[in-house]
Amino acid sequence: METQPNNPLHGKTLENVISELVGFYGWKMLGNMINIRCFTHDPSIKSSLKFLRATPWARKQVEDLYVHYVTNKKK
Repeated sequence: METQPNNPLHGKTLENVISELVGFYGWKMLGNMINIRCFTHDPSIKSSLKFLRATPWARKQVEDLYVHYVTNKKK
């Protein structure tokens, strides 16, 4: 297994990523930052996972936000 020490997503599940972002930003702010229904209407981890696993463009937005969050958190 190849290690990726500079990749903030390495070893993180999508569930971990969403949970961390929700813990930091909250559902309301997350929905404002990434305007997708699973974040703005009756949000839950389960519904978000289902949608993001089936929608590559939305998952990319979430992963990009997570990378931004992690790199700025270290500063």
